[in-house]
Amino acid sequence: MRPVVLELPFRGTWRAEMSPARRVPSHGTHLFGVTYAIDFVAVDARGRSAPPGWRAVLGSEEPATFRGFGQPVLAPAAGTVVSVHDGEPDHVGRRSPLTLLPYLLGQAARVRAGIGAIAGNHVVIALGPAGPFVTLVHLRLGSPQVEVGDVVAVGDSLAECGNSGNSTQPCVHVQVTDSMDWNRARGLPIVFRGYRSLTSGEVVGHGIPGESEIVEAL
Repeated sequence: MRPVVLELPFRGTWRAEMSPARRVPSHGTHLFGVTYAIDFVAVDARGRSAPPGWRAVLGSEEPATFRGFGQPVLAPAAGTVVSVHDGEPDHVGRRSPLTLLPYLLGQAARVRAGIGAIAGNHVVIALGPAGPFVTLVHLRLGSPQVEVGDVVAVGDSLAECGNSGNSTQPCVHVQVTDSMDWNRARGLPIVFRGYRSLTSGEVVGHGIPGESEIVEAL
């Protein structure tokens, strides 16, 4: 299956997580079309998503603590906006194992609650009349800047990075599907065009960042 070619949907340096370069399905499930999805977490020059502190070890953290929170999320491809979901709160961040375990125990309930509880605030772009469909997930409450029917170009601002839905810290989740029927949608493979890997020091023409690889758009 030929992968869908996208641009990175952000500026600055971000670390890849839950990468399909590590495993498929990347998030451990095919539900909601996440088979080839990838997450990106904004990091500083030391590779940290937020400053160190006691809360990172023992407690939860406000989403604004994290480098990615509020950063622009950009259109990774040209197309038409076909869905905008807003209204989901940005919950606290969880780097501490003490807070991650109880959160993970609530995973099944969030799946039963549906796409809003899993994806949080999100924007879907159709690349053609019948798809495929690119979805940007976990957006900041109140940040979407587009409406259904808007035609967007690569690099247009869509919203801001948030911590809504099923996420443990602010991140940008990107996936492509063959449908918007989330109970039946199949995930499609993706590659990103023209980025620099700060981990390897190489410029990548087309590729999918590996797990924990730090990248930046050219």
